[in-house]
Amino acid sequence: MNDAGHNAATVRRGAAIHPVMVRLSEYMSGAADRALPADVIRETRHHILDTIAAMVSGADLVPGRHALRFAREYGGEKIATVVASDALMGPIEAAMVNGVLANADETDDNYSTGGAHPGCAVVPAALAIGEKYGIAGAQFIRAVALGYDVGLRAFKLVAKGGVLAETHNIVGTFGASAACGCAVALDTPRMRTLIDYASQQAGAGIGAWRQDTEHVEKSFMFGGMGARNGVTAALLVHAGWTGVDDVFSGPGNLFQSYAPGVDPELLVHRLGEEFEVQNTIIKKWSTGGPIQSPLEAIQLIRRRRPFELDEIRSIDVRVSTRAADKIDDSVMANLSMQYLIAVVLIDGTLSFTAAHDDARMRDPAVLRQKAKIRVIADESLERLLPARVAVVDVAFTDGTVVSERNDTVRGSPGNPMTSDEVTAKARDLMAPVLGAQKCATLIERIFALEEVANIRELRPLLQRAGTKDHR
Repeated sequence: MNDAGHNAATVRRGAAIHPVMVRLSEYMSGAADRALPADVIRETRHHILDTIAAMVSGADLVPGRHALRFAREYGGEKIATVVASDALMGPIEAAMVNGVLANADETDDNYSTGGAHPGCAVVPAALAIGEKYGIAGAQFIRAVALGYDVGLRAFKLVAKGGVLAETHNIVGTFGASAACGCAVALDTPRMRTLIDYASQQAGAGIGAWRQDTEHVEKSFMFGGMGARNGVTAALLVHAGWTGVDDVFSGPGNLFQSYAPGVDPELLVHRLGEEFEVQNTIIKKWSTGGPIQSPLEAIQLIRRRRPFELDEIRSIDVRVSTRAADKIDDSVMANLSMQYLIAVVLIDGTLSFTAAHDDARMRDPAVLRQKAKIRVIADESLERLLPARVAVVDVAFTDGTVVSERNDTVRGSPGNPMTSDEVTAKARDLMAPVLGAQKCATLIERIFALEEVANIRELRPLLQRAGTKDHR
């Protein structure tokens, strides 16, 4: 339907568009041509690189192997790249597969309150639809930045509403939809329809993923589902589908359904002034987000007071109540606070391999250290969110106790990584899979995305040959 058709439909209903919808849809429709501040561009590049590195490294883990097997068996149109493979798929399927890859190893970015992993849905979706339409690197950057802005604002609104206990698909679906709408340069009326189709898909997801010991369902829900939903919404609207012109108004609207009693202005608060990609954490280690600060606290304590393992009597780790539920002795290695701290105590560091070593969780040496570690849900730390604060108390056999309070782990908004640090992390994750030379060239191209005329130029650098029988 053309613009006149959309406007006529609004007039026929005789209803005014909700002012938040007006502001949001107009901002979204202008994003493809709107210049971003230099520091926002730099941080967006960082998150694009970090997410692509997560896709590449995730390909060899269990969720990644399942995703690549689906790509081989499903087939489909050869339009969009499946990262770390030689497969091409349709954009909807490629976005889903790459979204699963991006969350497979817990190295993808996240928001400090928990409940939001924007990159693993936004970047795969923008890449897939960007390849379909051959968008330029500069527009790709703008699409990703918009995805973070819309996805995280939708997450904050819904999280405050308290209707949905599980919010990861909210940020994924709204973020990916916004990014894809920007990638195909939808106009304002079509952006309103896009928001409608995002709203209809965004409420799915329940916390049962915590029971999946292999991380497969989690990767689908955090990354693959939202990426798929976003590409689907944009392609439907781009193809001319119509729907509710203003899902923020009338019976059963978004606010009534997901955020009753919450100020709708949260969706557009400081839009264009505060950029959410700068509020999103790039993880130092490949673990669940709430584990980052305690791991750094342990290392800081050890620098201040060197110790041997047999000197430790107990370790108490205080985290917010919502964080404790996710990481207290989780059955998944990269989400288990006790396991990961035990590894850092034994090894002095935490490698990518160790963070995903399920068999090592049963190692007697690890179990001895795990038995000393207790996670405590602390309401006072919950009240400090979105500042992610952890307090670690190490009690020694000589009766002394050393404490460390950590709220600015490296990679957090208050202590961001430099470009060199993001590059080093990405190189460590990607070089074993893609090879050192291809990895170096890919990193160079991502840092020069504004010079990329067509995002498809990245394809040969993202692919890995000979993966049809890869296990």
